[in-house]
Amino acid sequence: MKPVLYRLGMMLTVVCLPAGGSYAAQSSAPSSATSATTYPAKPVRILVPFAAGGAVDTTARLIGQKLSESFGRPVVVENRPGAAGMIAVDTLLKAPADGYALMIGAAGVLATTPAGQEKPIYDPLKDVAPVTLVATFPFMLVVNPSLPARSVAELVKLAKAKPLAITNATTGQGTATHLVAEYLSLSAGIKLTHVPYKGDNPAVMEIIAGQISMGMLTPIIMVQHVKSGRLRALAVTSAARFPPLPDVPTVAESGYPGFDAESWHAVVVRAGTPADIVRRLNGEIVRILKENADVRANFESAGGAIVAGTPEEFGDYLRREIAKWGKVIKAAGLKAQ
Repeated sequence: MKPVLYRLGMMLTVVCLPAGGSYAAQSSAPSSATSATTYPAKPVRILVPFAAGGAVDTTARLIGQKLSESFGRPVVVENRPGAAGMIAVDTLLKAPADGYALMIGAAGVLATTPAGQEKPIYDPLKDVAPVTLVATFPFMLVVNPSLPARSVAELVKLAKAKPLAITNATTGQGTATHLVAEYLSLSAGIKLTHVPYKGDNPAVMEIIAGQISMGMLTPIIMVQHVKSGRLRALAVTSAARFPPLPDVPTVAESGYPGFDAESWHAVVVRAGTPADIVRRLNGEIVRILKENADVRANFESAGGAIVAGTPEEFGDYLRREIAKWGKVIKAAGLKAQ
């Protein structure tokens, strides 16, 4: 087995984000010598928009390890948290379009954050190229056990009695974890105080510590804490219940019929990456997701449903997600910071 290089901590970096417009002319074109027949000839980077230890980071490391074994080259996972994922996006879009820099994006980074910006920093339909949708996940509504709420109805009652008193942890302004909470707030007629973090893990730790009341986050790192009693799960946001915690109801079952929202992870590269490189990456990652029992078991234990489709299928899905969450952003009157 070839060695796998992991950058375990967050990388500290200062970047200047452009005020707007496309990245198309901001980086050099890929070398014409880059092709699937010689790719990869050097280590591959996987950029993660959030801190180490969270859901997206876990996905990146699973795929990175298997890609390293397949390619016979090191795969380096780089955590670039901050600015609701835009630091990682900026890093990707300043790299050559040659397939040596990938990004594991989530719904927030690739759909909701750009949709909420008055002048988008980048256009996810033009500036990145889809490789594959990896998996979908429900969000899970969890609270600190000290909060006197054992159901969505009780939480809503508390929130209506004291508007803005309940604090809600998210992975950043305009991210999917922020918008799903806004979706619930709009549905229930409540107001929560938004507290953004740089990833799932720090957000969850603050809820456990009692510094924050609640969060609607991806469950991949929360199941163990719910089972141990450190967190209380009130509901999941998907249409169906969450297999690892079958006693937890859905939001729809909790008095809000039709409520359905999921998070997702996907792989993208910079727009302009040669089509044969994109196809090579798609083929390898889809094979990894579909043929490795240990990878599948990891996603299923976290309630994830592996998708692993074509670049075109993910592109169509991304368009639908941008439209869906754009409506929530408009209704909530939100603006990305």
